[in-house]
Amino acid sequence: MTLDQRLVVLDMDSTFIQQEVIDLLASHAGVGEAVAAITERSMRGELDFKASLRERVALLKGLPEEIFEVVRGEISLSKGAREMVSRLHEGGHKIAIVSGGFNNVIAPLLEMEMIDFFRANTLEVVDGKLTGLTIGDVIDREAKANYLRELSALLDIPLAATVAVGDGANDLGMMEIAGLSIAFNAKPIVQEKAKASINNGDLSEVIRFMGMSA
Repeated sequence: MTLDQRLVVLDMDSTFIQQEVIDLLASHAGVGEAVAAITERSMRGELDFKASLRERVALLKGLPEEIFEVVRGEISLSKGAREMVSRLHEGGHKIAIVSGGFNNVIAPLLEMEMIDFFRANTLEVVDGKLTGLTIGDVIDREAKANYLRELSALLDIPLAATVAVGDGANDLGMMEIAGLSIAFNAKPIVQEKAKASINNGDLSEVIRFMGMSA
């Protein structure tokens, strides 16, 4: 690592971007209300994330894979996201996204936005249609924390020099082990446990909490 290099790991949905990708997909499948209700309960910590993801993804069965590009066009970054990325890179820091959302949708976007590392779930597609299942290990609270640890070791950046930013209960694992935890437009349970909170929707505030000059 370079001197004083830091690692910033962010949640994707309702953090780096303004939307919940699964809700956008659900809207196209005509199951928006049902999926949104499950998402909200999961974010509040009332449902096991793996079980809730399985229920929601099952409702997407039959969508054509072309929907990924459509939904990608409906995504907007959170205010200050690009400024944050630019400033962090200028300072020699690394940025990662870890998401309970889907690589099928977000990977091209994150590559375009110059995110250094990212990990998310993958929706299974067979014969051009979603099967209602995911492929591989589910990215849940524990997986997010493990990804932060993995990148910390890979980059030789101590956990004390890491920053975790998120809004929901499944972000708490990585926030608990990071040197600095920042709740972003977060649920009460997350704000209570985070070391700092951003409630104005501006991700460039991350820079300020890291002590970097304006």
